[in-house]
Amino acid sequence: MNDSSLWSLFASAFVSATLFPGGSEVVLAALAYAHPHDPWTLLGVATLGNTLGGMSTWLLGCLLARRYPLDRPRQARQQRAVDYMKKWGSPLLLFSWLPVVGDPLCFAAGWLRMNAAMSALFIGAGKAARYAVIVWLV
Repeated sequence: MNDSSLWSLFASAFVSATLFPGGSEVVLAALAYAHPHDPWTLLGVATLGNTLGGMSTWLLGCLLARRYPLDRPRQARQQRAVDYMKKWGSPLLLFSWLPVVGDPLCFAAGWLRMNAAMSALFIGAGKAARYAVIVWLV
């Protein structure tokens, strides 16, 4: 296993977890299929990159909350989303791996200043489960 393929997986996983589009699942599947990589190493690298990417989105939400505090949402839909995040808290971040809603969940958790350690734990757990399924299927 060469270092450049692991760095590529890490970078792909990191970018895929930010507000930028990416396809880390394809990179992971290709590495798991085409080369005799250790599946635990692949799972760890992909999960670490994706979790750090999710936490960078969390941090962005936290930083923007300083500039634009969420005193009172302007629309009923926004208020429902805030109430939902407050009700379920960090465990809701288990779903941060989902397309379309995952990145906004991480952003909202940062904006609402949810605990960083708990956010990282739940983001990582959800993303690890998704990657484990991909490695297992390949």
